[in-house]
This record gives sequence, C-alpha cells and structure tokens, in this order.
Amino acid sequence: MHPNPAFRHDDRDLFEALIAEVGFGMVFAQTPDGPRVAHTPLLSSGDGAVQFHLAAGNALTGHLDGATVLAVVNGPDGYVSPRWYEDAAQVPTWNYVALEVEGRVRRMDRDGLGGLLDALSAREEARLGGEAWTTAKMPQATLARMMEAIVGFELEILAWRPTLKLSQNKPAAERARVAAGLEESGPSALAELMRRLAP
Repeated sequence: MHPNPAFRHDDRDLFEALIAEVGFGMVFAQTPDGPRVAHTPLLSSGDGAVQFHLAAGNALTGHLDGATVLAVVNGPDGYVSPRWYEDAAQVPTWNYVALEVEGRVRRMDRDGLGGLLDALSAREEARLGGEAWTTAKMPQATLARMMEAIVGFELEILAWRPTLKLSQNKPAAERARVAAGLEESGPSALAELMRRLAP
C-alpha cells in the first residue's frame, strides 16, 4: 500500500466491483514452512466476505482454516512518463489500483464449495455470452471426484486496504495529460479510472 492518503478511497461498492471485474487474486499466509501465496479466483459474497478455492495439495490449504490472511486484487496499472507533464521537474512513477483485504478464514463444507463453483462459473460464463456451461453438464461422478481435489474457503473481511494511485497528488491539468499518455500507450482502463475517480 502506498502511504499517501491522497490515494485512499472508501467506496465499498467500488471495491466489490473491482473484485467482481478482476475476479482473480492472491492469498498470502504464514505457514510453519514460511510465508506462502496462492493464486486463485475470488468471489465476493456481497456481505463482507470473499470466497475462493485451492487445490487440496496446495502449500497453503492445510494451514488456512482459522488463520488470518491477506488477499490482494490487482486492478489496472501503468508506467507514468515524466515527459507527459508540463512541469519538467518530475520523475517516472507508476499508477495502479490495488485492494488488500485482511481477514479470518474458515473452510467451507462440500455444499458451500459447490455453491462457490456454480457462482464462479456463472459469473465468468456470463462474460462470454451464448449458452453457459454449468456443473450440471458434467457427469456427476466426475464432478464429485474433481471436487475431492479442491477445498473451498471463505475469508471474513476485517480490514479493507485499497490503493487507487491515479495522480491525485497532481493538478487537474497534469492528471489530464497523464491520462492521455496512458491511453495512447496502452493502459486505457487506467486512464478511464483517472478520469472518473480523480477528475
């Protein structure tokens, strides 16, 4: 997290939208073997929790139930060139959107895991259009066997720590130049967020 308070935000709906839009993140925890991270799809429950699943053999799986962990979702990011500023006394930087959530984890039962898998696939299939794939289209014995190989978890969020570094510490005219530079160089989603959230 960047320490500058200008980059803090408190829009919980925006955080939920970021989790839904990105849909993927990292879960960090301390284990007896040292710190570990797992990369996993994330699903917000909408009531202050994030659900995810890991392979049963993942280095974190056996240590998460009851643990306090950190989950991170990265949004758009991009390099900011000093040449985009009118003021020449600038240095390169990086604009980015990131959300850290800290909380306690509980292991889900089999029904909870099934609900998570259905909700995740429904979210992602809706983005594709056409006839959606569902777990009902799988042979149920195969599905049951595959579900034995994964474990579902729910993280009860105790702290939200967002960073939306969108050049808010610069004058409006400079932010507009940076947004234009980002749009021209590729990270157009970041430019759009700058225009919407840091006008």
